[in-house]
Amino acid sequence: MTPFAIAGVQMYVNALESNVDGMIQRLDILMARFPWTQMVLFSELAPFGPLDQFALPPENETLEVFQAAARKHRVWLIPGSMFLKNPEDGRVYNTAVVINPEGEIIRRYAKMFPFRPYESGIAAGTEFCVFDVPEVGRFGLSICYDMWFPETTRQLTSQGVEVLLTPVLTGTTDRDAELAIARATAAQFQCYVFAVNGLGAGGVGKSLVVDPTSMVLHQSAGQEDMFPIEVDLSMVRRQRETGMKGLGQVLKSFRDRSTDFSIYDRSSGTDAYLNTLGPLEVPHQGTRAGLHVDVPAQRVPDAPVFKGHETTTPAVQPGFAPEPLPNPSAGTANIEASVAPPVAPAAATPNPPAKPGDLPGSGPTSSG
Repeated sequence: MTPFAIAGVQMYVNALESNVDGMIQRLDILMARFPWTQMVLFSELAPFGPLDQFALPPENETLEVFQAAARKHRVWLIPGSMFLKNPEDGRVYNTAVVINPEGEIIRRYAKMFPFRPYESGIAAGTEFCVFDVPEVGRFGLSICYDMWFPETTRQLTSQGVEVLLTPVLTGTTDRDAELAIARATAAQFQCYVFAVNGLGAGGVGKSLVVDPTSMVLHQSAGQEDMFPIEVDLSMVRRQRETGMKGLGQVLKSFRDRSTDFSIYDRSSGTDAYLNTLGPLEVPHQGTRAGLHVDVPAQRVPDAPVFKGHETTTPAVQPGFAPEPLPNPSAGTANIEASVAPPVAPAAATPNPPAKPGDLPGSGPTSSG
């Protein structure tokens, strides 16, 4: 067994003021309650919230604060991410750092897939993040929307990553879809997934930990939470060798594939369809992009249509119904015996009271 204890911290994030002191306070509480924790992961943009107006230079005092905290508690620390501005070209990147127990920044990762078109002003990173915890295993880092693109996890796990660490900032209605993606990612790539979301300006919570069989080990609700989970990386290695539950050996199957995918060759033309989807932009009110049909803005039907009575042609407005005959049985005296009489609606002709000895269906056929 190769155990390792990783804790996620789901906390309330302010958008207009620093959250750094709150993060340090929660880290102190976490380590006092669960001193066996060896790695701590916060949510995306937890230090300063989702506004890039608070972007900092690559080297700053906030990082030094986190380095001191990691050194104090002797933990691996990923303090979410923050906007860092490249001093050479002014481009802003959503960047996470990995700090070891000695307080050293050993990796920096810039989010590869900013949530465009909504994060249109954020530059995309191009370098993957893989690092080893000595005598434990190999870890990889992605940020939020990155996990919607399986190519990112494919690249990481093909390099041996066993635990995928994913700080998240999702405050929108698609969080449940992300939970499904996290579980699918764990099964597809036979790895642990830690997806830590924030609260308030930092998200709607529902942080998630999934094992390589897609089993949910923990899911937070909509309140603050800190959850240390001990993982067993020997299970990852066993599953990758023998298959999930002794079944699918997906990494080896991908390795031994008999085909390459022309979609990844941008000059192949295989992806021509993607060029028909229009620009990557925020939808506007009433947009009909992609429908390719002209539909009136409003349509008032000529007559109501009820379930079971749909028509394919426009209905004609009916006139007044004819007045009922005084005698409901009028005109039925000469019906041939071989012709079944029409069944009157139950509401119009209630069932007559049954006589003793009468069986259903044995009475006279005439309504008279």
